[in-house]
Amino acid sequence: MKIKEDFLHYIWLHKRIDVTHLQTTKGEKIEIIHFGNYLQQTGPDFFNAQLIIDNQKWAGNVEIHVKSSDWYLHSHENDANYDSVILHVVWEHDTEIYRKDNSEIPVLELKNYISKFEIEKYYDLTTLKSWIFCENEIANVNEIVLANWQERLFFERLENKAVPFKKLVKENHSDWEATLFCMLAKNFGLNVNGQSFFDLAKSIPFSIIKKESFEVENLEALFFGKGEMLDNDKQDTYLIDLQKRWKFLSHKYQLEDSHITPIQFFKLRPDNFPTIRLAQLAMLYHTKQTLFIELILADTKEEIYAIFNNATSTYWESHYNFDSQSKKKSKKISKPFIDLIIINTIIPLKFLYAKANGKENIEDLIALIQTLQPEKNVIIDKFASFKIKSKNAFETQSLLQLKNGYCYQKKCLQCAIGLTLLKK
Repeated sequence: MKIKEDFLHYIWLHKRIDVTHLQTTKGEKIEIIHFGNYLQQTGPDFFNAQLIIDNQKWAGNVEIHVKSSDWYLHSHENDANYDSVILHVVWEHDTEIYRKDNSEIPVLELKNYISKFEIEKYYDLTTLKSWIFCENEIANVNEIVLANWQERLFFERLENKAVPFKKLVKENHSDWEATLFCMLAKNFGLNVNGQSFFDLAKSIPFSIIKKESFEVENLEALFFGKGEMLDNDKQDTYLIDLQKRWKFLSHKYQLEDSHITPIQFFKLRPDNFPTIRLAQLAMLYHTKQTLFIELILADTKEEIYAIFNNATSTYWESHYNFDSQSKKKSKKISKPFIDLIIINTIIPLKFLYAKANGKENIEDLIALIQTLQPEKNVIIDKFASFKIKSKNAFETQSLLQLKNGYCYQKKCLQCAIGLTLLKK
């Protein structure tokens, strides 16, 4: 069985060894006063440990490896951060390790002090199953442990979602309205056209959006023109009008050609066609001149639903494409789609904006997302098959972070669920 270093970290951190008769590989008696602090930063694994080795008291750091020779493999002999190591803890001792002054570093070979039962538990947890390592035991994890871990997972996922917002705010010189516009456009494009819509939004200065928002046709002309969706010769009156508006606006604002990832219609349901989503986005900015502040002040999903309670211009009620008439239908933004916008745009924006203003709103955001319906996808369905069912979007977001941030990465020993199962 192959032992990994993270398992040895777990053993040392949680003191899962028999400490009654510890000895170095040279036969020196070891007494552990303090195992050290697990800081997970540059340098040795455990800081400020206190040991008695052969009746001599030592204070310093502990480094852990699978093999003693890993010390040289990681070039620790050339790193001053490791000069204060007082004990080298390994699974297998295969070579002696020396400090710069040629004094030998004591070695503790752990495989002699870990119970067979502990190793079997680790093996059972980390043996590949059909989907995740703990799929046979996860349903037995204490509900309180799971609930606490879900909150941490949600926060981690939120931090990850906030990263592109933070980068964009910096690029936009703290223009939060422009940042919202770009990220909102990205999420209106969904997975298929998200990058295309994002590139499109970034290529139009938000000051122009504000100036032209009083005429929805001008916004459509800007969106469709930048998206290269007006380049055809169909004899459609509305299309011809938008072409004229685009020619005028692009000249007026000296809009340069910019590379936009080609916009796709393939495999999309008609209600998700990029024409409809861009028309909805145009109408949103036409009807909501103060969209950013309205979203920041909105505390409930009902308030947010009300803000997004708009459809498209009249033309798109009977069209999905230019010059191709369809049955007339109001194409309002649906509540499930608004839920996705809340999860992927509004909550990260609120989180980062509060943080930038020195405020804390994580509890408010959890309260908001807990009112949303659970998401539906293959990952959530798979967890449900293991009796981990989600009641709301807070729980589904947490499970997505669990799967992507821990299960895929095989980080069982950094996961509260994995640690709980090992300790049982």
